[in-house]
Amino acid sequence: MLNGAVGEFEAGELVAVSCIADGPDAWWAETVLAYGGRLEAVVPSQGYRQNLPESHWPVYDRLHNAAIEVHHTGMTASDSTAHMTGSEILVGLSDMLLAVWDGKPSWGYGGTADVVAYAERNGVPVRVLWPNGASR
Repeated sequence: MLNGAVGEFEAGELVAVSCIADGPDAWWAETVLAYGGRLEAVVPSQGYRQNLPESHWPVYDRLHNAAIEVHHTGMTASDSTAHMTGSEILVGLSDMLLAVWDGKPSWGYGGTADVVAYAERNGVPVRVLWPNGASR
């Protein structure tokens, strides 16, 4: 799914923008880097990394260090407001939002549905990726 989406772009012109959380955020960043693209990371808050699963920290650190640029919200607490603010920065840096999303409402403020709606309101094209038979 992600490999197919990445393959539609020239590697030298492809820049992933990601908060590099565990799951699709990190998978996207890893896929783009493996393809030869570049990564810009968005850090929603000072406490963001510590609130991710500890098992993800090595991946997060590797991707964070691989980023050609790192953007910060300036927020301290890793809460839904910081996550949405980080996503708004991400959308603002993007020519297109590729969303791994089942089309359902967010579980809480700042979830994928909110980010997709924000991108659409701001004129950023959205492409939804969701594998057949997948569920959250």
